[in-house]
Amino acid sequence: MSAWYDRALKLKSSIKNSIREMENKIDEYRVLKVDFTEYKTRLSKKFLNRKPYQPINLRHITSFIPGTITDIIVKEGQNIYEGDVVVILDAMKMKNRLKSHISGRVKKINVNKGDRVAKGTVLVEIE
Repeated sequence: MSAWYDRALKLKSSIKNSIREMENKIDEYRVLKVDFTEYKTRLSKKFLNRKPYQPINLRHITSFIPGTITDIIVKEGQNIYEGDVVVILDAMKMKNRLKSHISGRVKKINVNKGDRVAKGTVLVEIE
């Protein structure tokens, strides 16, 4: 009879441990809002520590891929229009022509011909 009693106590303690684990897991769940829908989910550390979203600044022309600046078409102070080629970026054996998204005046050129740039580098600023 004591063997049966010991098994019952072990089962009871394992059930209590399982309940505690489930309560801890419930605490891990957070509400994630996507558009107008709420989801109850667990969020990873990587997600919690992510870089916050920033909208694209149309006044900056950035490199979309790592590469080398082969030519700078504009000069500081020059007026440019939407769609004008501003910089030529050589990446993966292709010459990519980076165009202006807006009309304005070139405020600052942050690179020189021959510079190697990383993805997301601000090449030209427009005012």
